[in-house]
Amino acid sequence: MKFEMTKNGFVTETAFGELTISGNDEYGFRPYQLLVSSLAVCSGGVMRNILEKMRMPAENITIEVKEVNRNAEIANRVEKIHLHFIIEGPEINPSRMDKVLELTKKNCSMAQSVIGSIELVETYELKE
Repeated sequence: MKFEMTKNGFVTETAFGELTISGNDEYGFRPYQLLVSSLAVCSGGVMRNILEKMRMPAENITIEVKEVNRNAEIANRVEKIHLHFIIEGPEINPSRMDKVLELTKKNCSMAQSVIGSIELVETYELKE
């Protein structure tokens, strides 16, 4: 990837179009938003695969970011992210969901990349 400076941030070209990043959310995605998005979507994709392998396919997974704690005293460092998964599917076995969450965190490359620096909380609810 290559990032080029613009008047209000940076821009890169991806296979899916231009991505604009800026410290000001009026001009593009903020860097912390991309960090949170990476963690959420990586975890969601891994969870989907795990549910399929466990023969409990999800019809839909919605991920809500319930909390992002940032430390203003240390460069607005991200210290905690709470991801809440809303999982829909008639074949989801509630008694196996703790294992699903454990495997999701273990196998998500983004979650593994922040271990020891960001507290990652993952919760879920099931909908039919």
